[in-house]
Amino acid sequence: MKRKLLFIAAIAAVGFSGCKKYLNEVANPNVPPSTSPSFALTGAEKILADMPNGIATYEGNCYTQYGYWDGVWAVSSGFITQPPLSQYNFTTSEFQVWTDLYLNLQNLKSLEGLTAGTLPDYVSIAQILEDYDWEELVDNYNDVPYTQAFNTKNLFPAYDKAATIYSDLIANLDANIAAIQKNGSKTAPSTDDIIFGGNMANWLKFANTLKLRLILRQVNLSNFSTIAGDIASTRSVDFLDGTVDAEANPGYTLNDAYGGQESPFWHAYGSTAVGNPEDVLVKANNYTINMLHGFNDPRLVQLYTTVPEPAPSNAGEAPGTIPAGTIVVRGLNLGDPALSADTNGPGDISNVGPGLLKSASMNAVIFSGAESLFLQAEAVNRGVLVSTISADSLYHLAITASFVATGAFYPLATTIDGTTLKAPASPTLSAYLYYSQPIVNVNWNSSAGNLEEAIITQKYIALNGYGALEQYNELRRTGYPLNIPISLDPARISNVLPSRIYYPQIEYNTNTANANAEGTINPFTSKIFWAK
Repeated sequence: MKRKLLFIAAIAAVGFSGCKKYLNEVANPNVPPSTSPSFALTGAEKILADMPNGIATYEGNCYTQYGYWDGVWAVSSGFITQPPLSQYNFTTSEFQVWTDLYLNLQNLKSLEGLTAGTLPDYVSIAQILEDYDWEELVDNYNDVPYTQAFNTKNLFPAYDKAATIYSDLIANLDANIAAIQKNGSKTAPSTDDIIFGGNMANWLKFANTLKLRLILRQVNLSNFSTIAGDIASTRSVDFLDGTVDAEANPGYTLNDAYGGQESPFWHAYGSTAVGNPEDVLVKANNYTINMLHGFNDPRLVQLYTTVPEPAPSNAGEAPGTIPAGTIVVRGLNLGDPALSADTNGPGDISNVGPGLLKSASMNAVIFSGAESLFLQAEAVNRGVLVSTISADSLYHLAITASFVATGAFYPLATTIDGTTLKAPASPTLSAYLYYSQPIVNVNWNSSAGNLEEAIITQKYIALNGYGALEQYNELRRTGYPLNIPISLDPARISNVLPSRIYYPQIEYNTNTANANAEGTINPFTSKIFWAK
């Protein structure tokens, strides 16, 4: 497996789905590590944070395609057609994250080797982050090489069942929670830990939150009640929340001369030092814009930029529908053949907004407090988590965390439920005003007929930008939010959304027997084991 991974890295091509690629120092799996534990930890954490934030080290792909498919983003009309995105016509070469994930797992394994027996907190951190990467592999590919993946005597590792891997990840998190509690932070890292700065109490919360996500992801399985029983074993540890989330920052800074030193999300979707758009392929999608309009949601202008409305208006609107010069959030439908650069130039369509693109030095979000609170709200609502905080309160806290994170607020003269604001409301007050509206999937009591839909719909909004993979995972797990549109591209090859991506071609070339043993993969009917 190790030699094969090097070969994959050597031939991997740069993708085009909106992700960016820049070089990172990655451990060579054929050479014993010669770096220090501090450098190894910082490097592995930095690379782990890149992928959910739009950066890939080798293959140039990450999770941007999921944002296109689930109605958050659309392909700019100023670009040529992107068949893998708008036509769902992708192959074993597109959207690959295989190499990056396995190589960073090797980095983390190397960190374990450097610190085993001497720095147990480093070992626990490495193993917790391995679990994070393994989950991403399963959520993209289902069965993957796991138990034999790093066996130097076996270059053709067998594939483990995805459900078995998940079970082992949960057990591993339990073991590392116990190990950290026993060690008492005696060997905790310091500033070399660019996620929590060596705060092992926060690592306990991260591990427990990741465990909760792994458990809830399996809610559709017949033995879910048995799986969920393990939540109680680490309940005292607590979870990430609105005050603590998992974010990395090794010292990001804008350096246009060299590039790659900015925060990864900024590097992928932001602008250069001279203000030029870095990636104009990614545009706002009408599905999410319409949802936020319907919810009277002030996060709209934080998640997407505003643009002047041209006259006459485009996108099928009658001239004069919106007065010329009005500032609006304007989107596209994925694959819409009616739009072109001639009638709808890139400058007329909203980009990723200021609530997500904060600065070149912004933290890279790995696991947000808002996502954790929505997980807790779902678990309490299902009755599988005992908490002193009620499900509706956790739901409200999750929405508030999203408002605070994006800086969303209701401006002056906004009328909410008959009350006109005399001054702009803070993000916290705006969140309260927002979820107090008697709107289904916004207000808890108004959503009593289907609270799961309300939780997942609001989580969908909170995951906009940094959480494209998790948005898609939740859509595949629950079917929410409803009515996600399929592409309007007349050349699309399916009338349903993709259910998974292919294994990479290199696996079929070099690990042929084991890859073929997984059977024929159909990206529209082959599902991840936990999918609905």
